[in-house]
Amino acid sequence: MPAPHPPEFRQRAVELARRGDAPVAKIAKDLSISESCLRNWMAQADADENGSESRLTSAERKELAQLRRDKKRLEMEVEILKRAAAYFARENVLPNWPTGWSVSSSTTRSSTWMPRSRAGF
Repeated sequence: MPAPHPPEFRQRAVELARRGDAPVAKIAKDLSISESCLRNWMAQADADENGSESRLTSAERKELAQLRRDKKRLEMEVEILKRAAAYFARENVLPNWPTGWSVSSSTTRSSTWMPRSRAGF
């Protein structure tokens, strides 16, 4: 894939094409780019300047690309966390968190459930 042309080159090409001194095909040939490339640049410049219902502006394209990168990164983080949770659950290495309840071991009373604070723990 050829290297992208600098923004200044694109702007100048669009200005030349909009002037209408020569057909778009001739301008594109003189600049060693394809006619469709020049027409795409013109359409993008129109969208950037006037807005468009069918085409994103350059700023919107940039934002969309950033949002897609962020989404992909977050999906990877979620997948890592899911795998870590599954690993810890399988290995049973998660600590046993206190539930607040315990069985009383008193010999005078029957075994009943009572809060740990009352069971003496």
